[in-house]
Amino acid sequence: MIKSSEAVSRLIAGLARLPGIGRKTASRLAFHILKVPREEALELAEAIRDVKDRVGFCTICNNISENDPCHICSDTQRKKNIICVVEEAMDLAALEKSEHFHGLYHVLGGRISPLDGIGPDDLKIKELLTRLTDGSVEEIVIATNPNVEGEATALYLAKLIKPLGVKITRIARGLPVGSDLEYADGMTLSRAMEGRQEIHLDSHE
Repeated sequence: MIKSSEAVSRLIAGLARLPGIGRKTASRLAFHILKVPREEALELAEAIRDVKDRVGFCTICNNISENDPCHICSDTQRKKNIICVVEEAMDLAALEKSEHFHGLYHVLGGRISPLDGIGPDDLKIKELLTRLTDGSVEEIVIATNPNVEGEATALYLAKLIKPLGVKITRIARGLPVGSDLEYADGMTLSRAMEGRQEIHLDSHE
């Protein structure tokens, strides 16, 4: 049996830590990297280094950006009185591609998922509430994914925001239950945004 290279083993282990990448896929990727020309492999390594050195998070909305504030928060043409709340920056990018929403965003950095050990304090919820203190925001559009965790996160946010007197809406039709925003097409997202409905909480909640 041929003993594997320590460097290759480290590469496989590193790739296997990426989301959605198992050990077998990581091995295939590692051996692909070995086969490609050195320049191509180093270009990938440089791109990874560059993104870690240059890209951070907007201190206002938590979107990924090379500038702070990000280009959306800095855009004077955006509607400042409406904020769309999404789970991840990938969801924000998907909604931007639909070219239908022209307000601001807030990226939570995940969703409430007790089974994964993710609670409200692990998300950028306090930062969102801080953005609502000056009274300039009239509507919050909750665009968390239409699955169990996304719905639970939406309800939690609605309960926190309701006492502030801000209108709360939820994206509606067009998104099948259990799907993720990042995989939806622009037309579907446009219809979901157009059909958003106000969230009404029961008085005893």
